[in-house]
Amino acid sequence: MSSLTLLATLDTLRQLPREQGTVEFKSNLADPKEIGEYLSALANAAALQGHERAWLVWGVEDGSHAVKGTAFDPFSCKVGGNQALTMWLQTMTQPKADFEFHELTHPAGRVVMLEIHPARSAPVAFQHVRHIRVGSHKTKLSDHPDKEARLWERLGVKEDWSGEVVPEASLADLDPEAITAARQRFLEYLLRSEADVQRHEAIRSEAMTWSDETLLNKARITKQGRITRAALLLLGRDESAHFLAPVDAKISWIPRDANNATLTSQHFGPPFLLATEKAFARIRNLTLDHFPDGTLFPTPVPQYDNWVMREALHNAVAHQDYQLGGKINLVEHPDRLVLSNLGQFIPGSVEWMLEHQSPPEHYRNQWLIDGMIRLRMIDQAGSGIQRMFRTQRERLFPMPDYEFGVSPQGHPRVELTLRGQMLDVRFARALMARSELTLAQVLLLDRVQKGRPLNADEIRELRELGLIEGRSPRLFISAKLAEITGQKARYIHNRGLDDGYYQRLVLDYLGQYGKATRADLDALLLPKLPDVLTAEQKANKLKNLLQAMRRDGLVHTKGPRAHAQWLAGPEAPSPSLD
Repeated sequence: MSSLTLLATLDTLRQLPREQGTVEFKSNLADPKEIGEYLSALANAAALQGHERAWLVWGVEDGSHAVKGTAFDPFSCKVGGNQALTMWLQTMTQPKADFEFHELTHPAGRVVMLEIHPARSAPVAFQHVRHIRVGSHKTKLSDHPDKEARLWERLGVKEDWSGEVVPEASLADLDPEAITAARQRFLEYLLRSEADVQRHEAIRSEAMTWSDETLLNKARITKQGRITRAALLLLGRDESAHFLAPVDAKISWIPRDANNATLTSQHFGPPFLLATEKAFARIRNLTLDHFPDGTLFPTPVPQYDNWVMREALHNAVAHQDYQLGGKINLVEHPDRLVLSNLGQFIPGSVEWMLEHQSPPEHYRNQWLIDGMIRLRMIDQAGSGIQRMFRTQRERLFPMPDYEFGVSPQGHPRVELTLRGQMLDVRFARALMARSELTLAQVLLLDRVQKGRPLNADEIRELRELGLIEGRSPRLFISAKLAEITGQKARYIHNRGLDDGYYQRLVLDYLGQYGKATRADLDALLLPKLPDVLTAEQKANKLKNLLQAMRRDGLVHTKGPRAHAQWLAGPEAPSPSLD
C-alpha cells in the first residue's frame, strides 16, 4: 500500500466516530499480548460487521483523533527472546490471522498502522481465546453468545452442506450392504443408551420390523425419507457419488517407505461406513515388544491402538470441508500414520478440546456428525480427541501431533500424526506416576521431549511445576523429573557443565601439547557442550569462554589472528626501550 493511499486511509479513519468497532487508536501500546488480543478482536469484528479491513493505529490520540506520533516500532520488536513480533503473532493466532504492519510519516508525527483482514473460516483466537469488539471495548467473544452465533453464521458454519437434501437421489442410490451395517450399528447405539436391560429385547424386535426408510429417518441420516448429502457420503453406492459433484469424496491410502517414496495407493469412495473399514484393514499394524516393570518377558502390544486409528480416520471424515474439493489422505510410514483433511479446525486448538468437557458450539458438518454418532463411528461430539490422548498416555506412546497448515491450493488443512513407537519408557512411566498432571500438561511435556516449541505461558506453567529447565526454545526436563525417569546423564548433558570444567580441558590440552589452534580447541570442546544449544550458540559459548580465559591470564595467543596459536599462561610483556 503506497504512502498516499495510507495517508488517505488514515484521514478517513480519523473522521470515524469513536465507538467504531473495527478501528482502534493507540499512542505507544507495546505489550505483545495486548496487541494479539486486539488483533483477534478486530479481525472478528470486521467479519461480523462485513468490513473489508480493520485497523489498529499507533500515534493517534484516542479521544481527539489528533496525530501525536509514536515511538512504537513493530519491525524491531522482539518477543520471548529473539522472535520477531509479526512471526510471534502468526504463531499465537488460530487460525493464523491475516495482517500487515505499515509505517507512515505524517506531517504531525510518525504513525504505525496495523491492517487486519477479517476472519474467514472461523473466528480468530489469540492464545486459544477468541475476542470481539463491543463498542470501543475489547472483550472475550464467549461473553457475548449472541454475537458469537451471528459471527459463526456470517462465516457460513451454520449452512450445513452435509444436511442439505439431494432431490434427485432416492433410497435406490444407497448401498444395501451399508444399510444392513447401519441397522446393526444404530441398534447397538439404541441398546447402549438404554439402561433397562429388559427393554433391550423389545427394542431389538421393533428395530427388525423397520423399513429402510424408517430406519434412516430414526437414525437422522435422511430427512422424512429424503436423501441428504450425509446419507450419500455414509451409505451411498459408489456410482451415486456423482450426486455430490464437484466434491471428490474419497479416502486415499498411501503407504511409503523409509525414504518417503510412495509404494502404491488405493482410493475408497462411498459408502464411507464401509470404506473406512476397508482403508483401516490396509494398515500394517505391527506388534511391538513391551517390557513391563519387574519382568524379563516381553508383552506384545500393537503399533497402533485400533480404537485410536478408527477415531482419527472417522474424525477426518466428519470434519472434512467437502466443498474445498480435496480427498482425505491416510499416509502410512514405517513408524507413523499421517491423516489429513481439508478445512479449518473449528475448536481453535487441541488444548481447548483437552481443557473443556463440552464440545464446541458449532461444527461444519453437524448433520453428518450426528449421523456418525448414531452409527457408532465416532464418540459423542467433543469427547473423542480427549479419549485419543488418554489412550496414548496409558499405552506409553507419544501424544498425537496436530498440525494446522495450508494445502498447496491455499486451503486450510488439518494433519494428525500417530506415532507407532513407544516413548522413552522411563519417561512415560514417570508421566503415569504423576497422575495429578492434566492431559494438557502431559501434552506440553510430550512436546518438550520431541523438541517442539512452547509459548511463554506454557513454559511458565511447566516451570512452576518444576518439570522443565533451560531457556526457550532449548528446553529440557528438570533434574527432579530426570531423576524419576532415569535420564540423569541426559539431563547433565543438556544442562551443561560449569566453565571451570571446560577451562581445565583447555589447560590440560595445552599442558600436554604446548599449543593449539582454534580448530583444535573447537574439536576439543564443541562435542562436550549441551545438545540443547544450536551450532551458533555453541560457537558463541566457546568464543566467550576463551576470551574470559585470556582476560584472566590463563591463556594467550601468538601470531596473526587467522593462524594464531593458543598458549598457556599470560602474554609476556613487551621489552622496555629504555
